[in-house]
Amino acid sequence: MEHRQLGRSGLKVPVLSLGTGTFGGSGEFFERWGSTQVEEARRIVDLCLDHGLNMFDTADIYSRGMAEGVLGEALKGRRDKALIATKATFTMGDGPNDKGSSRYHIVRSCEASLRRLQTDHIDLYFMHGFDALTPVEETLRALDDLISSGKIGYIGASNFSGWHLMKSLAVSEKYGLGRYVAYQGFYSLVGRDYEWELMPLALDQGVGTMVWSALGWGRLTGKIRRGRPADAGRIASGGAVGGPPVDEEKLYDIVDVLDAIANERGKSITQVALNWVLSRPSVSNIVIGARDEAQLTQNLGAVGWTLTPEEIGRLDAVSQTTPPYPYWHQKGFDERNPKPTTW
Repeated sequence: MEHRQLGRSGLKVPVLSLGTGTFGGSGEFFERWGSTQVEEARRIVDLCLDHGLNMFDTADIYSRGMAEGVLGEALKGRRDKALIATKATFTMGDGPNDKGSSRYHIVRSCEASLRRLQTDHIDLYFMHGFDALTPVEETLRALDDLISSGKIGYIGASNFSGWHLMKSLAVSEKYGLGRYVAYQGFYSLVGRDYEWELMPLALDQGVGTMVWSALGWGRLTGKIRRGRPADAGRIASGGAVGGPPVDEEKLYDIVDVLDAIANERGKSITQVALNWVLSRPSVSNIVIGARDEAQLTQNLGAVGWTLTPEEIGRLDAVSQTTPPYPYWHQKGFDERNPKPTTW
């Protein structure tokens, strides 16, 4: 398993981490993702550790805390072998303070996650979304206190816009507070918006990217083909709910190229799609999901080999979209404002 440095921190992480959105399966939304319980979760964790994948990503909101609970049980007796990332911000109760990134909510959320995970520390703690009602200074001061107390090791931001992240980094620098070392966001061949602002920001500021939904919300598994709508998998079971819209013809074009490369290389469509994301600038880690051991084994095959520049070029070309203003305008001044990728 390849390891990469996470941003400007000293932490090395495997290029793949296991997302636990499929653990628990509580509630209509997360039931569509999966309902892995403790016994199967232990086997999946065993398989991950055997392959050098020792990082596990979760969140308090996943199945209303059940995912953290299942992960905590699955890691019992081997917590020292694992890196745990979890998140807070979104609604976890009926009270007015049971949401957001206030000191009140962050501290209580962290303590609750520690209990469910059965650990005394969280290696990487994310703000799951930006809270515009709470001063950035308050959020970062609370996180800095949790770092000083040893309850969390590093902090990250998820689903922030570029200015949200840059403002937070500036506040950290101004007051000497803990700094976001990681950004977790959506990025795939069917969703390349990340490249327009967040990728250049990550490279400039030394923020490592952990990618979620690198398979385009389940659309790049090979189960959706031209002339053959999905009849199995998450999309077929209504799992597209909450995800970004994707033009069907564009999707079919991308899958056609993925299929051709997969056949040429003796890989699966899933493995080629994940490998493309791993080749992108700023990417430290991909959060992969797995409903079962077979799906996990399939995804693990995305590492240990590399797409050629020609193959990457084919995938870049078929998935390219016109960026919004002002990014399309900036392309006319590329000699002074180069981008890390060709849009």
